[in-house]
Amino acid sequence: MDLRETAGPGALPAILFVSKRHSLRSVLAHGCMEHVGRGRFRVQSCGVPGELAGETNPGALAALKVAGMPAPARGPQCWTAFVKPASARTDIVIALDRFAFTKLPAWPRQPETALWNYPDLVALDPVPPVVEVTRLLHSLRCRLEILAALLARHAEPSALRSDIRDIGQME
Repeated sequence: MDLRETAGPGALPAILFVSKRHSLRSVLAHGCMEHVGRGRFRVQSCGVPGELAGETNPGALAALKVAGMPAPARGPQCWTAFVKPASARTDIVIALDRFAFTKLPAWPRQPETALWNYPDLVALDPVPPVVEVTRLLHSLRCRLEILAALLARHAEPSALRSDIRDIGQME
């Protein structure tokens, strides 16, 4: 059985990216996956309740624009909308930092979860250097292209689980 079968006929695999503030890492991942996925996935992003930034980091928006990738339509939001029993299905949850990963709630319908730990550039500098944001976006793109290829192969869920987690260990 593959993700498309568990999601229902014609349903796109749903991916949710989570980071502490939902201002940089998850925004970059969201925009990048929209670009890499070319409409083959339903992509969302969010942050940890009580930790959200007031707005999307300008560095994330600038990096996505330069790369020709879309910025998410919504500003920072927490995961509460995604954990309600009646919420839209989520197949894969990828936490982009250890803090968010340790706080993940119980998700409806038990999606696959993985940690792809990236440094908190905003904690180091509220306006991170463009080169650092671009480096993070490049790393995400490499991982997301691999993920998109795996999902296109209709991998067995148990094999996919290991692969998604292994991608997080890439340098």
